[in-house]
Amino acid sequence: QVQLVESGGGLVQAGGSLRLSCQASGRTFSHYAMGWFRQAPGKEREFVAVTRWTAERTYYADYAESVKGRFTIGRDGENAVLLQMNSVKPEDTAVYYCGATSRVGSYGFGDQMAYDYWGQGTQVTVSS
Repeated sequence: QVQLVESGGGLVQAGGSLRLSCQASGRTFSHYAMGWFRQAPGKEREFVAVTRWTAERTYYADYAESVKGRFTIGRDGENAVLLQMNSVKPEDTAVYYCGATSRVGSYGFGDQMAYDYWGQGTQVTVSS
């Protein structure tokens, strides 16, 4: 049974840092794309970052414009993905979800519809 479990959320002051972790189990995820999305109250779930295996046999990372230069996504072994959040802002407050997919299909990696598996989410609250 595939399972994704996020951890590392919490309360942080604006300008501070936080590291989120997503641990996957149930199969090997080394060639899966693993991404982070977030959902703030009253808003739709939005793309944050993704790391995916490429034909060049490396991992490629992509980010939403709102987090470029502040957040870093990286793999931690075959079945885990990290999100290092630096210089956080109050607008980063949201529930952060980890997703995984073996193929993007007709969707882009920034579209939640492309993802087959999801974690339960971890709350990140940034105080001003």
